[in-house]
Amino acid sequence: MVANRATAKVTFTLDKTAVTSLEDAAARLAMPKSAVVREAILEFHARIGRLGERERINMLRNFDQLIPQIPERSADSVDRELAELRKSRRTGGRR
Repeated sequence: MVANRATAKVTFTLDKTAVTSLEDAAARLAMPKSAVVREAILEFHARIGRLGERERINMLRNFDQLIPQIPERSADSVDRELAELRKSRRTGGRR
């Protein structure tokens, strides 16, 4: 943590679980509660936009389920189908 930063006094309302967790963390780390809150905010901010472990595992599980569903087709087969779709759209759709 960087020392000698300018500080601002702020007020937050926390539920009992958060207060208990804050007090426990401060006691276990032998740090002031304000230092625990500052560090927690900086760590949380650094993780914004990154996947959490649960999200990552869930996305990998979904990926593993979808991969077997991808049909094995040649690139030529796909290109032919796309060409047919484009042609049908230009002529008013499939009939």
